[in-house]
Amino acid sequence: MGKSGRLVRFGVSMEESLLRQFDSLCDAKGYSNRSEALRDILRDQLVENELQWEEADAVGTVTILYNHHQRELEGKLTDFQHSHLQSVISALHVHLDQHLCLEVLVLRGKTGAIKKIADGLIATKGVQHGKLVISTYKKIQH
Repeated sequence: MGKSGRLVRFGVSMEESLLRQFDSLCDAKGYSNRSEALRDILRDQLVENELQWEEADAVGTVTILYNHHQRELEGKLTDFQHSHLQSVISALHVHLDQHLCLEVLVLRGKTGAIKKIADGLIATKGVQHGKLVISTYKKIQH
């Protein structure tokens, strides 16, 4: 959409084999048409571009999986979260079985700070797996 919010049509040229692959992707993801898929791909690239800037406003989730019997691990994770209260806005703790726990933390702040917090949590000795999913919340056109 342009500044006025109206749709603008434009043409795209590509190799037939690439178009077939794109159509297969559209079908697999459940898009009703190519335009919707292209808009989502473009929005994703705009967010990725924005995330390159460490001072961009961002939100993210850090998911970590760990054995809660690991000596002093829960205390280290809690202390780490408490030392970043301005960025950790929510936490979810799930007991998966007698040993494994899953935590999902919601973070808000500057991109660089969020990445640093996530890296610190994931690198904590005893965390078996961790992943950061991050996005800007700057308005992206729909």
